[in-house]
Amino acid sequence: MVPKTYLSFLLFAIIFTPLFLQGQSLQISVRDTGRTPLTGATVQLQNTSDSTWHNRIADIHGFARFERLSVGFYNLRVSYIGFETVEKAITVNNDEQRFDIILREDAIALGEVTVTASRPLIRQEGDRMIIDPEPLASISTNTLEILESTPGLFVDQDGGIFLSSATPATILINGREQKMSNQDITTLLRSLPPSSVLRIEVMRTPSARYSASSSGGIINIVLRRGARIGRFGSITSGFNQGYYGNRFAGVSFNNGGDVISSYVNLNYNNNDGLEELNSARFLRPDTTLFQSARTRRQAHQAFAGYGLSFDPNERWSLNYDGRINGSLPTSNVRNNNLIATSETERISETRNRITNDSKFLNIQQDFGVRYRLDTLGSEWDTRLGYNFNRNDIFQDYSSGFIFPENPTILGDGDNDQQRHFVQLQSDLILQLPREVRLEAGVSSSWQDYDSRSDFRINLNGSQFPDPIRTNAFNYRERIHALYLQASRPIFAGITAKGGLRMENTFMEGNQTIPADTSFVVQRTDWFPYLYLSRPLFQIAGFEITSFMIYRRSINRPGYQSLNPYINYVDQFLYETGNPALKPQFTENYEFNISLNDMPIFAVGRNNTTDIFSSVIYRDPNLDNVAVRTFDNLGESTETYFRAIAGIPPGGRYFFALGAQYNHNEYNGFYEGEPLIFSRGSWRFFTFHMLRLGSNTRLTMSGFMMTRGQMNFLELGTFGQLNLGLNQTFLDRRLTVSLSARDVLRTMVTEFQLNQGSISTTGDRYADNQRFGINIRYNFGISDRQERSGLPDFDMVE
Repeated sequence: MVPKTYLSFLLFAIIFTPLFLQGQSLQISVRDTGRTPLTGATVQLQNTSDSTWHNRIADIHGFARFERLSVGFYNLRVSYIGFETVEKAITVNNDEQRFDIILREDAIALGEVTVTASRPLIRQEGDRMIIDPEPLASISTNTLEILESTPGLFVDQDGGIFLSSATPATILINGREQKMSNQDITTLLRSLPPSSVLRIEVMRTPSARYSASSSGGIINIVLRRGARIGRFGSITSGFNQGYYGNRFAGVSFNNGGDVISSYVNLNYNNNDGLEELNSARFLRPDTTLFQSARTRRQAHQAFAGYGLSFDPNERWSLNYDGRINGSLPTSNVRNNNLIATSETERISETRNRITNDSKFLNIQQDFGVRYRLDTLGSEWDTRLGYNFNRNDIFQDYSSGFIFPENPTILGDGDNDQQRHFVQLQSDLILQLPREVRLEAGVSSSWQDYDSRSDFRINLNGSQFPDPIRTNAFNYRERIHALYLQASRPIFAGITAKGGLRMENTFMEGNQTIPADTSFVVQRTDWFPYLYLSRPLFQIAGFEITSFMIYRRSINRPGYQSLNPYINYVDQFLYETGNPALKPQFTENYEFNISLNDMPIFAVGRNNTTDIFSSVIYRDPNLDNVAVRTFDNLGESTETYFRAIAGIPPGGRYFFALGAQYNHNEYNGFYEGEPLIFSRGSWRFFTFHMLRLGSNTRLTMSGFMMTRGQMNFLELGTFGQLNLGLNQTFLDRRLTVSLSARDVLRTMVTEFQLNQGSISTTGDRYADNQRFGINIRYNFGISDRQERSGLPDFDMVE
């Protein structure tokens, strides 16, 4: 069935794509003197016959491609911040051509007060969207806040990060899948300093090179590695204040040379926030449970990033990167519960207190070897990564009865989780004649997870073991994959990329306490991928390009979703995993259009089978208690489109305004009953930047969601408006940023759930309204300045 779908889409794409006359193609490679690609470099071509300009931004490999050029003479101009601009005259003929441009570091330009080069906030590079985080970092205290402010991304209040799908996106850091729960990833991202992010890569339909377990797309957070020549660094500090306050401080230092470079980043965060939740759940037609909860979340978080790179010659490159994240999060919950009849007669009233004290540690070690086969971009890249994650939680809880009077129920216990994750990946890229790009690779990952919990109940001063919450669970996962894909221009200006990925999955879970149960999943699956792009026409020198993409993917349940350990939320709700979960499969079709590498329109569809989702069921033994778990529900069809418009960067004022519509349809079973459910939602987002002077910048960003959806919770209208004022001093060495998040306090999220035996409504607010200040001081001296005696430069990022 899959090959038939694949071929059908290929035939549809070829017929649908308009056929125009073939033009000439030109490829510009932009690198520094160390042969490092200069991602984001501006490449401009001016036709000398009619003075029209063609503009491109170099992709992550340092390439800028021009299609359908007229034969003739052109002026080529290549520029990048902190490097000397190269200008030269070239001739475009009937052959496929390529020019290699080497930019040298400009020591004088680095010391100037005014930097006129500018990168777009959002740009399209093939099958991925690149987001420049620099305008967002100045108004953020951590990396999670950058993602919350990024146009087109949505971060829910539980830490799930979404693109255009109802399935959360897969999070990569420096190209490495983290394979962590949403809670652990949120903790990790909150400890990463905002200035450590170089760029954000958004892949809604990733190619065969990437793991197929990304039904919701991929967000790759690329961290800075200090590759620039010279010794420089920065000191940062700041805070923001909501109901409670967040504070952070950090320092980074880079020592870059022609052969050996090293860097270190240190950061400390003290986060403090309040969450308020109010709900009403109908227990019976004439009985309602009213709940009001206030949760204070605090955390001391520390981050250390460090690395070393060794480039003995132009072909070999060896690097080592390490990260250590430590956190001491705590949460204190005060929950009031009232059960009353429709005539407001009080049946019972209780008060819950839950305290969670955690110790979180994450250690990441990455080793990489890259061998450049030629100067055309052919290379062999091999990476080995090891991740250790430990999360120890101590929980203390009590349930006190106000009416009727009953003894207070007390309990406490420990849940210790530990995980080892090893990943080996090797990729080969060959640039062949006739612009053929061949990619092949293999990868293997090994994951071992262990969870132990030991809980006790205190009744009338006596302590007893809690047999329901005491748990021991082990999980092993082995995934081995290989892929092959190729791309080249074919005809009528069309560039095609096709690939096939094979993944072998082995998953084994064993629960030894309280009952001896186990499961094993072993299967091999194939995942085709097809990508077509074509320049359509030009408007005032701006090129319109179309893209069509097909992809098949898998979403495997994570260890937290499978772990049957019971997490006590309050007296009437608990959470547990489902060891019987099966993987879900998605086929995605998307058509999109970009204007000069800026995405402006997209429409697509996701067809998913065996979809699993977070659900809330009634406990089969306790009528008033609900259980939040995961279950396979059946099939879903999601149709979406998004559009972005704006003024390109470079002038005094820049803005981007976008909208996205998602319509989800479900057909299956919920709590054993037939499920037919559909809902459409809108998400609007915007970003504005105004330069008030050479050293002053005003930013505004925000989003609004109407008729939102989170799993099967139907959400009301909510959103967030953020403001930032950025001022530089001392020849741009000192930057002071004022920020205001959720200015109008509109992140109050109303929700309702009417599925199965559960009917509930409520609202939730997570202390989003915050006002703060960030201060950063850049220092350093480049190698060329040290030799020439020039003054210290401003480290432009």
